[in-house]
Amino acid sequence: MPYDVPIPGYRNNTCNTMRLWSSKSPAQFNLKFFNDGEYVQAVLDRNQAENISRVLYPNDNFFEGKELRLKQEYFMVAATLQDIIRRFKSSKFGCRDPVRTSFESFPDKVAIQLNDTHPSLAIPELMRILVDIEGIPWDKAWEITVRACAYTNHTVLPEALERWPVSLLSNLLPRHLEIIYEINGHFMNDVAKKWPGDFDRMGRMSLVEERGEKRINMAHLSIVGSHAVNGVAALHSEIIRKDIFKDFYELYPERFQNKTNGITPRRWLLLCNPILSDVIAEVIGETWITKLDELRKLEPLVLNDGFVLEVMKAKQENKMKLAELLKKDYNISVNTSSLFDVQVKRIHEYKRQLMNCLHIITMYNRIKKNPNLPFVARTILIGGKAAPGYHTAKDIIRLICAVGRVVNNDPIIGDRLKVIFLENYRVSLAEKVIPASDLSEQISLAGTEASGTGNMKFMLNGALTIGTLDGANVEMREEMGPENIFIFGMTVDDVAELHKKGYRPMDYYNSNPELKLCLDQIRGGYFSPNDPTTFHGLVDNLLHHDRFCLMADFTAYIKCQEKVSEVYANPMTWSRMCIMNIGASGKFSSDRTIAEYAREIWGVEPNDVKLPPPHELRAVEHAADAATTVPNPY
Repeated sequence: MPYDVPIPGYRNNTCNTMRLWSSKSPAQFNLKFFNDGEYVQAVLDRNQAENISRVLYPNDNFFEGKELRLKQEYFMVAATLQDIIRRFKSSKFGCRDPVRTSFESFPDKVAIQLNDTHPSLAIPELMRILVDIEGIPWDKAWEITVRACAYTNHTVLPEALERWPVSLLSNLLPRHLEIIYEINGHFMNDVAKKWPGDFDRMGRMSLVEERGEKRINMAHLSIVGSHAVNGVAALHSEIIRKDIFKDFYELYPERFQNKTNGITPRRWLLLCNPILSDVIAEVIGETWITKLDELRKLEPLVLNDGFVLEVMKAKQENKMKLAELLKKDYNISVNTSSLFDVQVKRIHEYKRQLMNCLHIITMYNRIKKNPNLPFVARTILIGGKAAPGYHTAKDIIRLICAVGRVVNNDPIIGDRLKVIFLENYRVSLAEKVIPASDLSEQISLAGTEASGTGNMKFMLNGALTIGTLDGANVEMREEMGPENIFIFGMTVDDVAELHKKGYRPMDYYNSNPELKLCLDQIRGGYFSPNDPTTFHGLVDNLLHHDRFCLMADFTAYIKCQEKVSEVYANPMTWSRMCIMNIGASGKFSSDRTIAEYAREIWGVEPNDVKLPPPHELRAVEHAADAATTVPNPY
């Protein structure tokens, strides 16, 4: 059953709809079972059918081949494609009678964007409809499918790419598996023609993975069945061309593009930060709301002390509001003149919240060692959710909370350092946290974050970024200038070189006394006195595996944080850097992103035509009707 959510445009009298789907059973209640006393069985069929859309199966940067997830993916794809084809066949809105019978113009009227591999079953499902139901020959159906579909890749982590077991597909979707095999057969012929006798390459590129349990590689299916393939940041798109999908890029170089992500300034500045929005509107007007590049006009104002002070005042007001919320929800009083240091995102090892935690412990140890040393006060906020089965991520949350309890209750520390883990992090909370943030932590290992969008939200709201050259951080630095961002750590090439030489985390443990002390405290139960073994797994993983090179980047991170504190101690310098960040945010508007998708992938030219208000449109129609009415001569 479809449910339409209205998506209104901004002051343009346009309202689109986003169609969601809910599974409903045609058999609501089995009276026979009920009469026989089998009350649970009476509603069992209905419940099983409706379970498909009751809760979306969590799939968070780690692929688990669960049957319910596959059912959900197919359910969404099948419902959407049937709706698309019904609409294509009908010429009028709301009309159910098919008018178009030829699918020749289907790719000109329909664009199907595969947002990662989750909807990749759209390719075999569309082929099934065109070939089995509409009777279109295979080659023509394939041409239509490829022209209609495009694929956006969202992750470089291999464990996140979907690889469905053939045994599961053959049980649930046998016809689709046949179609995938057919697609793969044609594709392997194309590869063999391009590289005769290169069986290793054919094995790497096949949609069917033969090693171990036979699986279907959905990313490969998405590339083969799409006319365009894009990453979501310049660095990410370069990585998928040169590394992850290198073989496919060599076969289809014309298909690969980049579309850097963006955020909407209407929500992430105008709505969530009205204080700063008013300050900006006072000096450059309101055209930036729909043309974010207009924020460049703020850059010359860094020399205007009055404007700089207004920006500082807006930030301080937002910090005071957030401090009230923290006091109410967590009963923790924070110093509003402290540096609000924020890392809010999904909890994952590659995002390295654990490195942030080690920095907190390092600062704690420094204050404890010499309480009289000058120290730039910090309030550290970390928030995010872990996937249900991701035990390491949950241990990281437990450690952050344990460290927070020790730090926040130590009288020697006082209000110089506070640590709060934000529970149930969500958009409504982000709208309060981001405007109040001074420092944005974007510290993933170089080459692991596809893009990030939180980094853009913080930048737009005047927070400075500490980060690696990863994802969209690279382009942010290009836009604002390297002097307005705190970059540290290894590059993608450095990481590759480190692994080539042989990475030994223990070398860093033995050579850095502060790092060693942090890990020894965690392992020794300093932060978990009731169960000293609680965090042994986290420490052992760092010392002997450390897949995301936290130990290698730790020293550079600490030094960069010291630079952050040094700059924050000069409020005018800090605020001028904030203004340069805001002024350079124009590129990261979702308006620009969607316009690029429209022009370069969907073949549609965007426009900013404003429709007349509905009441004016009706008045015009009535006037036209009156003008064309022929008087009755009788």
